[in-house]
Amino acid sequence: SMKDKGIMPTAIAYNAAISACEKGLNPSKALEIFDEMKREGVRPTVVTFSALISACEKGQQWKLALQVLEEMKTTFGPNVIAYSA
Repeated sequence: SMKDKGIMPTAIAYNAAISACEKGLNPSKALEIFDEMKREGVRPTVVTFSALISACEKGQQWKLALQVLEEMKTTFGPNVIAYSA
């Protein structure tokens, strides 16, 4: 976890880690980080969801991307940032 590595668990830190997974084509790790974020009580932002959707898309995990989009819609409603991810 980020705490174990001495990193303050903020939405910005988690978003950066999820974005790195997108660039590394590792959607499963991005999802692990997203789950850790929620377990640690850090509230995902629209940017979080957008980065996770992009990670799923780049990793060709279309069904997972759609599931994340649905979760985002229940949290924030439709959002132009996520729809353009």
